[in-house]
Amino acid sequence: MSTPTADFAAITAFVLELEKLKGVLRKNRPLGQTRYENTAEHSWQICLLAMSVLPHASEPVEIGAVVQLLLVHDIPEIDAGDVNVYDAAGRAAAEAKEEAAAQRIFGLLPAETGAQMYALWREFTTGTSAEARYARAIDRMMPVLQNLNSAGQSWRENGIRIDQVTRMNHPKISGMFPTLWPQIEQQLIAAVARGDLGAAQDE
Repeated sequence: MSTPTADFAAITAFVLELEKLKGVLRKNRPLGQTRYENTAEHSWQICLLAMSVLPHASEPVEIGAVVQLLLVHDIPEIDAGDVNVYDAAGRAAAEAKEEAAAQRIFGLLPAETGAQMYALWREFTTGTSAEARYARAIDRMMPVLQNLNSAGQSWRENGIRIDQVTRMNHPKISGMFPTLWPQIEQQLIAAVARGDLGAAQDE
C-alpha cells in the first residue's frame, strides 16, 4: 500500500532523473551561442511559444493540456537521445527505445501519477487530440524559427534542403496555424536565396 513517504521518495527519484534531460543535446544552438541547446531548454521554450500563438490556432484547444503534453513529450530522450527529425531511419530506430524509456522513467513515479504522465506522452506521440496536434505543430515550429534566425545553423550543418523542411513541417504547422505557415514559407524561400537552406533536390 502506498504511503506519503513512499510516494515522495518516488516523486523525488523521478524529478532527479529529469536532471539528465539537461544533458541531452539537440541539433540547434541557442541564438548567439556556440554550444548546443539541451532538451530541457527546448521543452521550456516551446511551452511559451505554445502560449503565445494560441490566438492563431485553427481550432480550440485547452492550453494547459497542451503545456502538459509539451513538458513530457521529450522525457524519453534521457535514454533514447535526440534524433535529427530529418533522419527517417534514425527516427524509426528510436521509437522502440523511446517506448521503453517512457515506461522506465514514468514508472519511477507512484503508479497513478506515472500512468497519467505516460498517457500524456502517448497522446502527444499519437497526435489523436486537438491538443496533441497543436503541441506537435509547436514542436516543429520552434526549430524552424531558430534556424531562420541563426543563418540556418543546423540546416547547414546537416545538409538540409527546403523540400525536406516543407515536407516535414508543412502538414503539422499549416493545419493548426494556417495563417502563420505562409509567413514561414516566405522566410524559407528567402533562406534558400541567402544560402542558409539547401535548394530543393529537383532544382
